[in-house]
Amino acid sequence: MSPRKLRLMADSIRKMGVLEALAGLDAASQRSGKPLAVLIRSAAANAKVKNAKVGPLVIFKLEVDGGPAMKRWHAVSKGSAHAYKKRMSHVTVTLTEEKKEK
Repeated sequence: MSPRKLRLMADSIRKMGVLEALAGLDAASQRSGKPLAVLIRSAAANAKVKNAKVGPLVIFKLEVDGGPAMKRWHAVSKGSAHAYKKRMSHVTVTLTEEKKEK
């Protein structure tokens, strides 16, 4: 999926708690919500495996960078072809433990 489409959803869930972000992504109508939800679930599961005593998690950093682009061709009239790119993304998520205010 292109970075532009993913960034729209990433901007809406940045600095949220993991459960809030997952609820927002599941309710979103954009197609980019599902891959981001899978990524955040995986990051939360990895955090719990590495540290069994982890509390509620918050999305600290969510970066969407452009990845490689596959070059493809679309046939048009008179034997010509138009080029287009199928873009890909690199997404980096960093979770932190929610700090309780006193």
